[in-house]
Amino acid sequence: MKIKTLYIIVAVMVATVMMTSCHSSEKNYREAYEKAVERRKTGIGAETYAKIEAERQRYTHVINGDSVRMVYVNANVAIDSTDAVSPFNVVVATFSQRINAKSYRDRLREECGFKGSYVLYGGPEKQYFVVLQGFEEKEQAAALLHDIDKKVCLKILEPLPWILRKM
Repeated sequence: MKIKTLYIIVAVMVATVMMTSCHSSEKNYREAYEKAVERRKTGIGAETYAKIEAERQRYTHVINGDSVRMVYVNANVAIDSTDAVSPFNVVVATFSQRINAKSYRDRLREECGFKGSYVLYGGPEKQYFVVLQGFEEKEQAAALLHDIDKKVCLKILEPLPWILRKM
């Protein structure tokens, strides 16, 4: 009888140690993210990296007197949509993982009311692009970009939202 009790006590102690020692935290995720960003910069000087980022965010088109960033990308609908994709898509976030893109798209739909949001997949880096809304005309997309901060209730994850021109 005493050996059985001893086994139970040891099992409870082992389970308690296992449950309290292994858990993720925001700090762990932040550290992993910062390490990944640093790895991406490895082999590139700070000046070169700054030039790459400036080019990536450069305004490329003037529409109705507004400068906007428009990038031509070969992309397809990636998640839960059978609708045709519009040629001009306002991108507010990019992700390398499908689950993150889907989650952000769902939040845009539920919290901000953008029921037409969808996710595109493609491009040279094979990324998921979260599209706030698609348009048939570039002027409509540029108009949404002009006052996007007033219309979107979530934090926009792109440094500058831009228009993805589907190829």
